[in-house]
Amino acid sequence: MAPSPHISTASKLLGEIHKQLDSIVLGKTEVTRLAVTCLLAQGHLLIEDAPGLGKSTLALALAKTFGLNFNKVPCTNDLLPSDLLGLSIWDSASQSMRFTPGPIFTQVLLADELNRAPSKTQSALLEAMEERQVSVDGVSRALPNPFFVIATQNPMDQVGVSPLPESQMDRFMMRLTLGYPSAEAEIALLRGGDRRGSAIGATSVLPPDALQSLQSMIEKIHLAEPVLKYVQQLLSASRNGATRPLSPRAGLALIRAARAEALQSGRDHVLPDDVQAVWSAVVSHRLGASHDSLAKGAQLAQAVLIGVAAP
Repeated sequence: MAPSPHISTASKLLGEIHKQLDSIVLGKTEVTRLAVTCLLAQGHLLIEDAPGLGKSTLALALAKTFGLNFNKVPCTNDLLPSDLLGLSIWDSASQSMRFTPGPIFTQVLLADELNRAPSKTQSALLEAMEERQVSVDGVSRALPNPFFVIATQNPMDQVGVSPLPESQMDRFMMRLTLGYPSAEAEIALLRGGDRRGSAIGATSVLPPDALQSLQSMIEKIHLAEPVLKYVQQLLSASRNGATRPLSPRAGLALIRAARAEALQSGRDHVLPDDVQAVWSAVVSHRLGASHDSLAKGAQLAQAVLIGVAAP
């Protein structure tokens, strides 16, 4: 059965998005596709890598390509929660307290080197990521819609970093790494110079409010009963002796990501292949300890995946 016209139109539009992203972030097609999947599925993204490999460029390119407001917060060891959320100050003109919003009031927030920030500042993100609001001085304030957090963290062997707590890790739908470029991509990068300029100059591919329409379409992607049971079997298999088994929250994230993957493929229904395509990115940081490398988390994820037969 052919996909609906809406699905076909969305798939073509997403193809243009990927074309632009791939022209900015060279040689990382799979990573950029997963990053788009995470945004479409209304998740949050954690990127772990060494400095200088393009994490900030990817974040900026995503925001520009989707036409979203963007703020970057360098997470130093003296960053206060108020530096992120904002604070209330006395306004002598009105003789009252006036709230000054922090950089978190944006559509795409890049929390750069989050694992260098104090634990109180890290915790300040939890409510925002889960409930799309922040509470300051007893008042809850809604964040913009859409709201997408991209956090970067440096590897654990670097100076001045500490593992993110499990509760923080679980708020991220995906954990990705860019890695070093291929020889061909690196030559193109060296020839053309820093790609951040290309990201800054990128134009929006989407018309206004189109992202929210795409995100609404995700909910309508059909999930057949055999695929739903496959997801549940994967969750169940992770609980057989694992130190950190997968929770129902992980299952919900997996389903949303699989639906977004199906949409990008131009389908109105989820296949087991869609679940497998996003599996490692969604669960690897949940299965391993917070200080584990991505490679170890991926190994744990693969071990669970190969133990469950797809429908």
